[in-house]
Amino acid sequence: MFAQLIIEALTLIFPAYCANAIPVITGGGFPLDFGGKFIDGKPIFGKNKTFRGFFSGLVVGTAVGFVESIFFSYPATLGLLLSLGALFGDLTGAFIKRRLSLSPGDMLLFVDQFDFVIGAILFSFPIYLPTFPLELIITALIMTPPIHLLTNFVAYKMGLKSNPW
Repeated sequence: MFAQLIIEALTLIFPAYCANAIPVITGGGFPLDFGGKFIDGKPIFGKNKTFRGFFSGLVVGTAVGFVESIFFSYPATLGLLLSLGALFGDLTGAFIKRRLSLSPGDMLLFVDQFDFVIGAILFSFPIYLPTFPLELIITALIMTPPIHLLTNFVAYKMGLKSNPW
């Protein structure tokens, strides 16, 4: 029963995980904030949040969601909403970190581990997530920090990230 809950939660949130992870591989290029500054004189998102990373995350996360919709009878648009939410959640985290004068890549505990998954849930909730059991959503939230830390460590060891978090 518990193992099934974890598998179902992973399946549900997987498009958001993919949308959040792919920019590490495909990112680079022109920054989403056009290099602009916020009213506090600090970067809006920073140089690591790029158009290429955002749109590659959106495409891959949405594609994963579409494939899942075939095999698990999820609505096809759920992957799109989870992916958009994950990406905007990550941008929100970057915005907060810039306000705190943290550089891209600096860790902000809890924000780095939860911003994308909370964004995914918020974007998807009004339309789809009320149909999913609450324990599924809670399980996704609980398992995300260790998964996030583990995948970041692997990306660091592979040379895809400059820090292990």
